[in-house]
Amino acid sequence: MPIRSLSARLLVLTVFFVMLSEVLIFVPSVARFRMTYFDSHLAAGHLASLALAASPTGKLDQPMTNLILRDVGAHAVIMHRPNGMVFMLDGPVVPQPDVTFDLTKGNIPIWIQRSIETLARDDNRIMRVIGPAPTEPGATVELLLDEAPLRQEMWKFGVRVLQLSIVISLTTAALVFLSLQWLLVRPMRRITDSMTSFRQDPEDATRRIAPSGRRDEIGRAQSELAVLQETVRQALAQRARLAALGTAVTKINHDLRAILSTARLVSDGLADSAAPEVRRVAPRLFEAIDRAVALCTRTLDFSREGAPPFMPSRFELRPLIEEIGPAVGSDNGLTIKPAVPPGLMVRADRDQLFRVLLNLAQNAVEAGARHIHVSAVVEDGGVTLDIADDGHGLPPRARENLFRPFFGSARLGGTGLGLAIARELMRGQGGDLVLVDTTGAGTTFRLTLPAAETHQATAQRATA
Repeated sequence: MPIRSLSARLLVLTVFFVMLSEVLIFVPSVARFRMTYFDSHLAAGHLASLALAASPTGKLDQPMTNLILRDVGAHAVIMHRPNGMVFMLDGPVVPQPDVTFDLTKGNIPIWIQRSIETLARDDNRIMRVIGPAPTEPGATVELLLDEAPLRQEMWKFGVRVLQLSIVISLTTAALVFLSLQWLLVRPMRRITDSMTSFRQDPEDATRRIAPSGRRDEIGRAQSELAVLQETVRQALAQRARLAALGTAVTKINHDLRAILSTARLVSDGLADSAAPEVRRVAPRLFEAIDRAVALCTRTLDFSREGAPPFMPSRFELRPLIEEIGPAVGSDNGLTIKPAVPPGLMVRADRDQLFRVLLNLAQNAVEAGARHIHVSAVVEDGGVTLDIADDGHGLPPRARENLFRPFFGSARLGGTGLGLAIARELMRGQGGDLVLVDTTGAGTTFRLTLPAAETHQATAQRATA
């Protein structure tokens, strides 16, 4: 609907607020018009009383008096001079006043109130109006006026004010509408059209918005949108290239791992060779083949879409930590010190949690660590594990890209997949893995497991 557009709403709101302003101006304007009406009649009454004062006899015949009173619009005119003299013009029958208005007293709120009362009535009261003479200091003029003519004049004035208000509001609304249309609506429509077009084909560089060069908020929004669109386009292009590369690497790794497995089987026979040179070289050959197989395995694991199946169970945490040391190897001198409350039970995927802890322990060994301290704290129903080692810490490059695959390796020739997969496993269980601190004296990682309710919800999603 048209009223839902920003332009239509701005137009309606502008007309509404201008009319509201005119209403706020109308009330004191009508009160001022009423006072002007009284002042003009007091001035006419004062002139009429001067004609009476100029008469040699101090009187005027009744036809002349009626003519003067008709021009003044009053039933009677009385002027009081400072010296006590009184001049009075009245008709054959002088009505009794119903209300008295003394213009020498009162204030703006009272005048506004009496103006509203006049507009609200429908009868014809006789008003006794008292005010100062306009050109004779100290003299006062008293009039008897009908209220109905005043009411008619006030309504006519109100209609004129209303007509003028409509013209002003429409003109102002049109000007504001055109200004906002040019300054705001059209640029915003251009931004939304660009966003819609970009959403349909983000990889098309021609759909990127061209900033207009404006220096206000709209210009800044256009510039930021252009940067965002270009960033998204480049990210999508890079992602497409990486997806294609990942598919190719997955196929290569699959075949390569089969080849390496065959080579490992064949090389096992070298361990029983009688040649000393062969027996000396064989362990290094086995180690190289094992590393290559492990690299292929990690790459294949990472290239799989989605997280591994989540199979939660309730188990004691301390025995799991004690299994890490033998799994890492006993010939590296690593000591694992678990500071875990006895009998602490957690609900998680035991195999995945073991895999994460084993990866952290292997990284610590590669960093030269000889001691690993594992502490556990129960917080809000969840468990927080701090894994601290005494290795030489992580280099700056590894800190900046710690959980990015193929970028965050801390050693030469590493893939950086270990921590990326470990974090993915933890987040798949509703927890997380973060780096707390790393210095030359060691590195601390924090591993969190959620409360049991979160685990159950995660398990339900995994089962579904």
